[in-house]
Amino acid sequence: MATTSTPTTNVTLKLLIDTKGHKVLYAESGKEFVDFLFTIMSLPVGTVIRLLSKDSMVGSLGKLYDSIENIGDIYMLPDCNKDTLLKPKAVIGSGDASLLLTNDESVEEKKLFMCVNYHRYVADDPRAICPQCRNHLSTKVPYVAPQATTAGSSGGGHGYVKDVVTYMIMDNLEVKPMSTISCITMLNKFNVKEVGSLEEKVVHLGMDEGLKLLKASLESNSVLTNVFLGTKEA
Repeated sequence: MATTSTPTTNVTLKLLIDTKGHKVLYAESGKEFVDFLFTIMSLPVGTVIRLLSKDSMVGSLGKLYDSIENIGDIYMLPDCNKDTLLKPKAVIGSGDASLLLTNDESVEEKKLFMCVNYHRYVADDPRAICPQCRNHLSTKVPYVAPQATTAGSSGGGHGYVKDVVTYMIMDNLEVKPMSTISCITMLNKFNVKEVGSLEEKVVHLGMDEGLKLLKASLESNSVLTNVFLGTKEA
């Protein structure tokens, strides 16, 4: 069984493993891991390729990334910065989620800009031009994030899902609120007859595991099994 690295966050998973089938049936988690999974959907393609490295990408996207990286600046429009394609900015809504992926500069807090004359226009790129005075919208505007709620609250807070719920994550990363009925249904679905063959294991997640989960999610329907048991389905 694969071992996990020293955790860099407080994100943990409780795995239920079928030891006979050598397969993760499902995982239990709080909001932190679900926020991480949902954050994957917000990542620009360029950021995903950069995090995983272009050589390990499935398909042709790695070659496309390589082409942009190597093409001469004389072929690019004067106001085009290749970094907008190679290092797109991913706005992350959860601190734990971002640490599970990277502390790279491509992941940053939201930034907004307006012109020096404070006309009522804003942009997320300081090169934009104010329609009224024609100055660049280069004056940074402080961004105020939604106020985080206290633990156990049913309100908003950071991230995507509420923190008063235990979530069930299937091997293929399907997410649903956990309940006794859903657990029984899952065991019947996988035809588990011997409870003694089931094993619980708690794993701690750091950046290494976050990147492995991201990569496995693009390659397999058995993500948790691949990452935490080191087994790949044919």
